[in-house]
Order: sequence, then C-alpha cells, then structure tokens
Amino acid sequence: MNSRLPHALLLALLLLCPGAQAQEPLCDSLCLYRPGDYGSANWRIPALLCLDDGSLLAVCDKRKYNESDLPEDIDIVLRRSTDLGRSWSAPQTLIEGRGRGHGYGDPALVQCAGGDVLCLFAGHNGYFQSSDKAPICVFLMRSRDRGLTWGDTVNLTPVLWDSTSPYRGAFVASGNGVRLKQGLHAGRILFAASLLRRTEWVSDNYILYSDDEGHTWHRSQMAFKGGDEAKLIELADGRVLLSVRRNGERGWNTSADGGITWGRQGLWPEMTVNACNGDMLRLDDTTLLHSIPNSMQRENVSLYRSTDEGRSWHSPRLLAAGPSVYSSLTLLPDGTIGCLAEKNPSGFCELWFYRFDREWLER
Repeated sequence: MNSRLPHALLLALLLLCPGAQAQEPLCDSLCLYRPGDYGSANWRIPALLCLDDGSLLAVCDKRKYNESDLPEDIDIVLRRSTDLGRSWSAPQTLIEGRGRGHGYGDPALVQCAGGDVLCLFAGHNGYFQSSDKAPICVFLMRSRDRGLTWGDTVNLTPVLWDSTSPYRGAFVASGNGVRLKQGLHAGRILFAASLLRRTEWVSDNYILYSDDEGHTWHRSQMAFKGGDEAKLIELADGRVLLSVRRNGERGWNTSADGGITWGRQGLWPEMTVNACNGDMLRLDDTTLLHSIPNSMQRENVSLYRSTDEGRSWHSPRLLAAGPSVYSSLTLLPDGTIGCLAEKNPSGFCELWFYRFDREWLER
C-alpha cells in the first residue's frame, strides 16, 4: 500500500486545518485619534507600554487648540487595550491642562518590578521659556492598578536642576523608560532627561534614576554633551545604551554602572536622520529595534535593526509612509510588536497603532 497521501486529500486536510497553513506576515494598523476627535485639534507625543498582565497603555498629548508644545494648554490622555490592540477603551484624562502655562505633555511610561506603573511628564512653562521664576517642571504620577487609576503628581524638578545649577529647564523624553533586569542594579528605573543650559540654547543629557520603584530619585553624571531627547535600553551584558536625537548622525553612549557614569559619546553614521524622538526595543536575544524617521525630513517612520547590541544599525523597514514623526515601541505577549506612531498627513497630527510580526519585519 502506498503510504503517501493523494495530493487532493492533502490539500483538503490543509484547508480543514488552518493552523497547518503558512501564515501571512502580519502588519495591522488602527487610527486611535484623528484631528477633531474628542474635541481636540491635534494628537501628538505617543507612549506605548505592554504591562505584565498583557494589557496595553497608550498615552499621549491631547493638544486641544493647536499642535504646539508647552506652554500651550495640553491634556495627557490614556487608552487601554486588553486584546493586543484590536480594540481600545475610550480616552481617560490622566491630567488636564488648565490654560496656557498650566498644561502638561511629553508622557513617558515604565512598569516597576512590583507592578506599579509610573508616568513622567512635563508641565507648566515651555522648555525654552523656562526660568527660575517660571520653570518647566518634571512631574510623576503613579498607578497601583495597572493604569486604571492614578495618584497625585510629584514634582521631580529639584532632582534635576535648581537656581544654583548651570541649567534652567529640564524634561524627560516621551515614550518608554527602562527597568533594568540583571546585575547589581536589577530593578533600577531610568529615564533620559534633557537639561537646558542657562546661558546657551543647548541641552545636555542626564539620567533620572530610582532604586526604590520611583519613591526617591537621583541624577546621573552627564550622559551626552549637546544632546536632546534621548532613549535608553539595557544591553545583553548589562550595560545601558543611550540613543540621542540629533539632526544628522544620531548620537549614542553607554554606561557600565547602571546609568550613573558614561563613556565617550559617539555617532551612528548609518542612522543619519531628522532630529526626532523614537524608541528602542529588544526583540530577542540577538536583535534590537529602533523606530525613527528614515529621512532628513519628518517622514517615513521606519524600524532599524541591530544584531551587534547597538554598535551598528541596518535594514530600515518602512512602517508609516509619508509625513510621520514620534513613535513608541513595545513587545506584546504573543511575540508581535506594537508601535504607536504620530502621522501628519495634512498639517494636523493623528496617532496610529501598528501591530506587526517578525516575518513582516524581515520580509
């Protein structure tokens, strides 16, 4: 008897067993906010985080009257998803702006080892308008129930600068902070901050870090001189990698002591791009992702890959074609990747959620 199945029978079995069929690469997209939604002219500055229970938090600026930064009147809002981003809750106001000079923006998220979620953000004055008498402030809010409710604001500004320092303003880059998972500093929380020099229109990067789940905070030594918005990721050997916004070659530096002291800063010539905020994500043991516009304009948000722990980047995969700006990345429980990206197709800003898999990324 011939043990091979007839071709027609094999085809029928494949059709009856979808799991046996080859899966198409996945890249889904869903617009979370369009101009005019919920009474807001624009939506900007995404922060996306998958929590330990698999729920997703999408936090952003509700720029009610225009697309400008602080000191404009801006709210910070949050939407949740419990089905890998297929559907989302109605927006929840995390903190409401109360007029020009009393708004909030640039949210950044991290989950502590104990489960609490921290959101850091800027408030009140604008960065370049900041002064001793009317400062831009760095605030923290904490959720003890995975983003359902939030506590009071805590002002972290004095940790970063005061009237005696060579700086007159600071804010934390939006998107994701980092919680270290290995070595002597496991559990440490880090956010990259930009500090504006008092006598120049130039910023330097420092790290705001906590070893007790965000109850007390410290400032590192300088991480990047002449920097801007910056993002962090933990490397396989326990070092911390910093990626810094620049117009042209993107900047970088590394720390071997959990973000306190930093080495000699460098540039990535293969990532010569617009001065824009992006995000970094560890995809697996060998691959890092970096989302950033692949252009000297704010367009074509793409996903760069590194297979040498951030020493070099290659193979940018286009995600958001056309005018597109800030983005935030997170890894989902099923192994797919989520990205919340800012698009600007007609002079107004909207936010899109993307979900894609490794097959699509490498196609």
